[in-house]
Amino acid sequence: MTEQGARDSALRALGRREHSAAELQAKLQRRGHDADTASEVVEGLSERGWQSDTRYAEMLLRNRVQQGYGRLRILAELEAARVPRDEISAAMAAADCDWTELACALQRRRFGGPPAGAAEWQKQYRFLAGRGFESGPIRAALKGGAQEPESDPE
Repeated sequence: MTEQGARDSALRALGRREHSAAELQAKLQRRGHDADTASEVVEGLSERGWQSDTRYAEMLLRNRVQQGYGRLRILAELEAARVPRDEISAAMAAADCDWTELACALQRRRFGGPPAGAAEWQKQYRFLAGRGFESGPIRAALKGGAQEPESDPE
């Protein structure tokens, strides 16, 4: 397949949504373009500003926060997309998220109120941990209800 065909495929993909450079290169290779051509095309698009790992990281972070996901889940997703660590750090710093407030809002929306006992406390803790929130914000979200059980559910 030609370089022009690879560029057209990449531009169509970028027209639908942002992609990380690694994600876009893998997509081009799955469509039958060789690795060198895919790499050259992605590099050219990055140089022109049409593909940006920074923009991708910011977009993904913004969307996942709106969907109620925590910092750890978002970090894992960005790392899975092979976004460079410096880009991830910059996006997280620029996000200005209050993870504790997000965990509290999600807990209220999902469960309606504080946990009523140890079993409920563990259930809510597991839910928030599964969403990617760290222990501190989870404990703050659950603090208003029953006292924490003696054993740590982590």
